[in-house]
Amino acid sequence: MLPFVEKLLTAPPPIEVAGRWIKRYHVTSDPAGIAPEVEKAAYAILPELLPAPDGTPPATFVVLHRGGDDGAYLNAYSWVWDNVLHFRGAAAGQSVLGCPDDDPSHFVTIDRPWIGCVWELPPILHERDAWVRHMLARPAPEVPDLDAYLTDSLPEGTTGDRS
Repeated sequence: MLPFVEKLLTAPPPIEVAGRWIKRYHVTSDPAGIAPEVEKAAYAILPELLPAPDGTPPATFVVLHRGGDDGAYLNAYSWVWDNVLHFRGAAAGQSVLGCPDDDPSHFVTIDRPWIGCVWELPPILHERDAWVRHMLARPAPEVPDLDAYLTDSLPEGTTGDRS
């Protein structure tokens, strides 16, 4: 087993997919970032990971992680029921997760109860706090500020060492 090393985290601008605003985080060891074909394939499967509208402002954050092997992972965390995270994931190039081949751009949905690995988890705390700040903890009669939430991302850097 290799020693643990933090990975690089970037935050590309939000995009709109299937009527939801998507905040994005990319995680990789490669300073060049996620390969364009992997990113394109990940965002192509994203609509399958999104919940039906329920009246909650349509916001999701995703973590696209390129592993050190052939694996690539897309975790979609969507806000539902006002203050709850809905999770769905997809993977590519990882036979252990049921992927049909080792192509890191051939994503399939996965139905494991796993919410993310140690490199994929750092955005969750930030996103929880940003949701509370901009969508829930506002003095009356202010309304939720989805635009402020969408611009409030975890700063780029590494996946850890943020204390």
